[in-house]
Amino acid sequence: MDKVNFNDISACVFDFGNVLVSYDPMRLTHACIKNEEEARIVCPVVFDRLYWDALDAGIVSDDEVKEAFCKRLPDALCRQATEVYDRWIENLTVIDGMKNLIEKISASGRRLYILSNISRGFAEKYSSVPHINELLSVFDGLVFSGCIGITKPDKRIYRYLLDRFSLDAGRCVFIDDRQENVQAAISEGMKGILFDSGACGLESALF
Repeated sequence: MDKVNFNDISACVFDFGNVLVSYDPMRLTHACIKNEEEARIVCPVVFDRLYWDALDAGIVSDDEVKEAFCKRLPDALCRQATEVYDRWIENLTVIDGMKNLIEKISASGRRLYILSNISRGFAEKYSSVPHINELLSVFDGLVFSGCIGITKPDKRIYRYLLDRFSLDAGRCVFIDDRQENVQAAISEGMKGILFDSGACGLESALF
């Protein structure tokens, strides 16, 4: 990860999936379906980007997605697939070291924000999942794409964040696991870090 001058930073902006929490569709499927053959049938259908990209963009609902994927699955697997989908948030795991790092950044006086491609359903439900609510409660502001109908790397979503929270782009660092999202943030005047070396690597890049 490229190092930034932390003294110049007043706000750290984080992606959510695969930065703060591990988003692993097969692991999320196995949390509900122990049979390997059944899990391998269900996983690619439930987590099809056809649905999740539309969820991120805010153009379909959870119920519409569940109805759609059940049509593609044997009747015997529909109930299990629906359980996987209904419980995916509670089955997310925080990436090792990230909670402590977030708390360290907060203690340093920097503001913390989330900018994530994620569904309206997540925004409505995460507070009922204790470990996810605890993680996100440290943040000063949250922007979820499904709630505003704009997804990264569309530059408008970065501008939305900056304007909504009156942030100085030049004093913000954006952390994401996708290079195109980081590059879009940089093009809007923010500093950027590609999250590819875990919490330890990110801490070294910041402090």
